[in-house]
Amino acid sequence: MNEIKELLSIPLEELYKKLETSENGLSEEEAKRRLEIYGFNEVKKKRITLFQMLLLYIFNPIILLLLFASILSFFLGEKIDAMIILTIIGISLALDLIQEHKASKAAEMLKERVSVTATVIREGKRREVKVKELVPGDIIVLSAGDIVPADCRVISAKDFFVDESSLTGESYPVEKDATKNNLLMMGSSVMSGSAIAVVIATGTKTEYWEIVKSVEKTTETEFERSLRRFGYMILQVSFVLIIFVFAVNAFFKRSIIESLLFSIALAVGLTPSLLPLILTLNLSSGAIRMSKKGTIVKKLSSIQNFGSMDVLCVDKTGTLTQNKITLVKYVDVNGKEDEKVLLYSYLNASYQTGMKNPLDEAIIEYKKLDISNFKKIDEIPFDYVRRRVSVVVENNGKRILITKGAFESIISICDRAVIDGNEVEISEEVRKKIENTYREISSQGFRVLGLAIKEAETKDLYTKEDEKEMSFFGLIAFYDPPKESAIEAIKLIEEAGIEIKILTGDDEFVTKKVCEVLGFKIKGKIIHGEDISKMTDEALERVVEKSNVFVRLSPTQKNRIVNALRKRHVVGFLGDGVNDAPSIKQADIGISVENAVDVAKEAADIILTTNDLKVLYDGVIEGRKTIENTEKYIKMGISSNFGNMLSVSIGSIFLPFLPMLPTQILLNNLLYDVSQLSLPLDNVDSEVVRKPKRLNTDFLKKFMLVFGSISSIFDLIVFITFLFILKASEHTFQTAWFLESLATQTLVIFLIRSKVVPFFESKPSKILVANIISVVVLAIFFVYSPIGTLFKFESLNISMVLIISLIVASYLLTVEIAKMIFYRKIKDES
Repeated sequence: MNEIKELLSIPLEELYKKLETSENGLSEEEAKRRLEIYGFNEVKKKRITLFQMLLLYIFNPIILLLLFASILSFFLGEKIDAMIILTIIGISLALDLIQEHKASKAAEMLKERVSVTATVIREGKRREVKVKELVPGDIIVLSAGDIVPADCRVISAKDFFVDESSLTGESYPVEKDATKNNLLMMGSSVMSGSAIAVVIATGTKTEYWEIVKSVEKTTETEFERSLRRFGYMILQVSFVLIIFVFAVNAFFKRSIIESLLFSIALAVGLTPSLLPLILTLNLSSGAIRMSKKGTIVKKLSSIQNFGSMDVLCVDKTGTLTQNKITLVKYVDVNGKEDEKVLLYSYLNASYQTGMKNPLDEAIIEYKKLDISNFKKIDEIPFDYVRRRVSVVVENNGKRILITKGAFESIISICDRAVIDGNEVEISEEVRKKIENTYREISSQGFRVLGLAIKEAETKDLYTKEDEKEMSFFGLIAFYDPPKESAIEAIKLIEEAGIEIKILTGDDEFVTKKVCEVLGFKIKGKIIHGEDISKMTDEALERVVEKSNVFVRLSPTQKNRIVNALRKRHVVGFLGDGVNDAPSIKQADIGISVENAVDVAKEAADIILTTNDLKVLYDGVIEGRKTIENTEKYIKMGISSNFGNMLSVSIGSIFLPFLPMLPTQILLNNLLYDVSQLSLPLDNVDSEVVRKPKRLNTDFLKKFMLVFGSISSIFDLIVFITFLFILKASEHTFQTAWFLESLATQTLVIFLIRSKVVPFFESKPSKILVANIISVVVLAIFFVYSPIGTLFKFESLNISMVLIISLIVASYLLTVEIAKMIFYRKIKDES
């Protein structure tokens, strides 16, 4: 930090010398050389290496217990058991590492598609480079909407305001210049004005990195919260059952070592150990599918919230409209076309250098005017509090302050009006005339700005305090036609159970007209920003539930609405402007578009490759499919694992030997885990994705108790049949339960993956079918091949195989009947 302070205080020429740069920037060759020295300009965590992933896997408490058990077995003479345990751990580890590595590489590829760029001067020419390729000594150009890409010192600035709230907590934009207040911190965002700056620190040498290290935390998604609650529930059940099984086996049946091995193996069986892997596979494959439909995922975990989203907040401009703004009217107070209104608007738009604004571009493109007789003196940049921008021009020795902005903002600073070329005081009658003209134009669906002027006194600097006692001069109107595709998109999104709420800075009349054209039904009252500013948070929470259109909003008010909605909903926010960035970041799921300003793209979790709500709908459906396939794994696991644990707990009381050897349990778990790896590629019923998806812990608990109990009952039928009726030997019994257990817990996925009749009304993917059948065949191979002797399997005769087949078929039929009753009861309760 001392080095940075020095670079901020020394004269500019000395700074250039110290950084070995100049106002023309670095050469491309020098930039490449420095990139090798300083590394990429990134502050993200380093990617976990395969070796680090290996350590994380090994230091899992259950894996450590298994390793300890294998070492113990080896020294106690059970060398084959020890080798089998180590082999199974190794295979499981390999599967985990390979899939995790593939998933992380896929995520990196997707993130690369939306990398933010910076405007840099190199060899005296401006060009765009990826932010991560910036190096100390680079000269960069910044304007409104940009993210400050590195720690920089301002060289020159004009009305340059930066939002540092995410770094310093300062709620208002801070003005920066080339003198004292000249530090630009990486991660702050440019709100208005422009500047040229020199990069003094990148990557982990920045102030941003120091702050990230001290306050870094990951926001937990709704889905992750549900998974955590589910995990606690599984841990509680596991602990009780494992202690019971260990106690019974250790004190009444077997040796402590063998009982310990058995209990640990059971713990592995009950714990959904593949959940992190399955989740990552689901998310990465979902992200790839979404990218093919025009939705790029920056943060994998955001897919979970995407699928759970039930409220979508959208800005009107560019989302519901085409964002092809054209100037259509320039009128005086009486509503008559007035060339002077166009001239003053043109001067204001041409000379303001702050925020890039499509309205200003529309004015400039409408008609080329000769303004060579006018000289720009100063400007007062736009901000979202005042909602206006002013320029001071000089013509024939006379200075004029020209202010353009939101109608309410302009009328509030005027005490006079120009009517038929004459200045008059704004009486009640004059105000009514102005408001009627404004309302008449707005009701036609045009966006209308006010224009005010006054003669300005001669001085060096003009500020927002000069915007007073002005003359209302006229109105300028713009048209941004609604998108034809938005009509269908709104219908699709609402049919998907997502409520759309429009949050716009536009006025009520324009917004109503757009809603009318789009067929968007306005719910409750249209709420104005000024009304929101008077509401308490509690009052706002009630209001946002009843209304779906909010107008004349500032960024702060948009933020308050999003926060109020998040109390009861999973909220998405779609925007593309500087003023949308805070709300994009605040929402559960921030959504932006590829052509948005940098600060909006940086804040977003998901980027749409086109500003079309139909693309958003496709992304939502893919998000829901991802959650559904994750839930399938959980249901598959708890319906069998809990049943197995319950069976063993009961069987331990009367069985004279272990129902399955530890190595057999581990093999069973490995084959079972392999059977689940195809779940991310399974088909999803169309009915399931019609509504927002959430992981319901109470539902899963009921599911576990019902279907786990059914699984346990059929396990006990196997126990009784082979122990008391067939009088099977220890190893024959263990082999029989191994086959029955694996068959039931893998084949059951075809039933519980859907609420309807499998194969007829809901078809699983071919990959899932092939994978499950392959696993069952592989289990049979292990039993009847020479390898089976290593696991102490014994070949079963035909009658035993037929009995197991009958029990498995009866189990599957019972589950299907129970499933129909279960979902009918759940539906009645809801």
